[in-house]
Amino acid sequence: MGIFGALTTSVAGLRAESYALENIAGNIANSQTTAFKRIDSSFLDLIPQSGASQQLAGSVKAESRSTNTIQGSIEASSVATYVAINGDGFFVVQKPGNFSDNTPVFTGVDYYTRRGDFALDKNGFLVNGAGYYLEGVPIDRTTGNPVGSSANILQFQNDFLPSQPTTQIQYRANLASYPLTQKADRSIPGTELLNPTSYTPGHNPRVIGTPAPAFTDATSAGTAQNSKLGTPNTGATLLNGAAATDSIGTNFVAGDTITVNGTPVTFVAAGAVGNQLNVGDDISALLAKIDSITGAATASSITGGAINLHTGTANDLTITTSNAAALGGLGLTNPVNQARNGGGTPGAGVVIGDDDSVFQSESVSGGAITAFDANGAPVNLQLRWAKVDNASQGSGHADTWNLFYQVNPNATGTQTAWANAGTNFSFAAGGQLNPPIGSITLNNLTVAGVALGDVNLSFGKGGLTQFADTNGNVQVNQLQQDGFSAGQLQSVSVSSEGRVVGSYSNGRNIDLAQIALATFNGPNFLKRIDGGAFEVTNESGQALFGKAGTISGSSLEGSNTDIADEFTKLIVTQQAYSANTKVITTANTIIQDLLNVLR
Repeated sequence: MGIFGALTTSVAGLRAESYALENIAGNIANSQTTAFKRIDSSFLDLIPQSGASQQLAGSVKAESRSTNTIQGSIEASSVATYVAINGDGFFVVQKPGNFSDNTPVFTGVDYYTRRGDFALDKNGFLVNGAGYYLEGVPIDRTTGNPVGSSANILQFQNDFLPSQPTTQIQYRANLASYPLTQKADRSIPGTELLNPTSYTPGHNPRVIGTPAPAFTDATSAGTAQNSKLGTPNTGATLLNGAAATDSIGTNFVAGDTITVNGTPVTFVAAGAVGNQLNVGDDISALLAKIDSITGAATASSITGGAINLHTGTANDLTITTSNAAALGGLGLTNPVNQARNGGGTPGAGVVIGDDDSVFQSESVSGGAITAFDANGAPVNLQLRWAKVDNASQGSGHADTWNLFYQVNPNATGTQTAWANAGTNFSFAAGGQLNPPIGSITLNNLTVAGVALGDVNLSFGKGGLTQFADTNGNVQVNQLQQDGFSAGQLQSVSVSSEGRVVGSYSNGRNIDLAQIALATFNGPNFLKRIDGGAFEVTNESGQALFGKAGTISGSSLEGSNTDIADEFTKLIVTQQAYSANTKVITTANTIIQDLLNVLR
């Protein structure tokens, strides 16, 4: 090749370095371009054919080397529709061939990009800053699963999300083992329980058909009184005595009567027989006579000057007297009326308006939730719990609760105010349901005249417990339902799962589409086009789906250009370019010398 070969080789070197310089310039110019992938320069030596002993260094050719697989830095953004890809993959996009009536007309050709600065345009398309339209797979709003597998251009109109009726309520709660109702008094057993006898006959709120509870003994407590000595009455305090003696404040006298449950007891001066008492008897004798009539298994007693009477189980306790003052000296008010515990009528499963205040005093709030009918009309569903049995009452008893929901907040008279859910929730000693109950159905649920139909109330596994709670209330851990009213699309965002999420005016966030991500066997062989996009080549292979990286919402990928690295390349390229020019000038000098020889 000789001198002229050296000249042409140097020219090729200048062209190669110019090519490298152009790539460096482009990389630096795009150092702030979203998701830009720099182009590196690769130099290829061109060797002419020659003998083994005469091989030459050869000429040079510059080629591009893509860096599509090198990720730029991910930076957070305040724009909800901006997205970045962590790992491999490209967004699938299209670009309109033209516009008709300001509406894009697409060619159907897919392109690929990592530029994720997408925003909604006036037509509801997600378009990035280079004018490429995002593709994805629509999501079924009911199931939350993708509809098909083919990616299409995404468009979101400001349409309405149809209302969805409430069909299921998720409910998890702890019921305090001792509910602090308004009537609860720890000193009196059973006052924390719902008492069927407190309700209008025929309207026992227990589960329909529940037998009326057996009658149990009840206590009637009098007030503490002092004797004529000024000391508290005791069992030995006489029913008649002089001043300054251990006798009640006002004497019973011969001829006075006390009628117990319809049986009269007469006071006589002495020699009492049958249903008689001597005026000189003491308080213990009087209490024993009352208990013999009532048949109470637990004896009436006096403590600290206060009498405690027991009803027994056969009848309610009623005491009247002809000497109210003397009865007052015992701390009792004429007449004495004390109902037994238990009794009543079988369960009717409802609370009527007249019994609403009684019911609320014997139950605790179980939370409230807004539910929706088929037309999207909201209703306020109130829940209350009432404990109806206690394991401490002995064999055959268990800690049992009934759940109620409000039917009519304005019920009066015999109108239904609350309905029993129809299930006895019984708990073992460990605070777990026994037997377990995963869910119940509230049949024909109607609240304030709005019919919701059958609603499944789901507790899940271990969702209802009964543990001690010093607050004595119901601790609701979960209360949510699946219904909602109609709403209009207000905005969209992209989640970290790569789903486009629509925010509606009814407060619902619904997954609308899954963003499509494509990968390639040869991503560095994709052909670059304007706007940070690529198109498929034979060398890259066709797009593959299902193996891409993950999506980061509200984020953008930066350029992978390193300014410091490019400046270093710039220095090297400039030196190489200058060196090639030196070869040209040297070859020129040699040629001039040769021409001088001819002269």
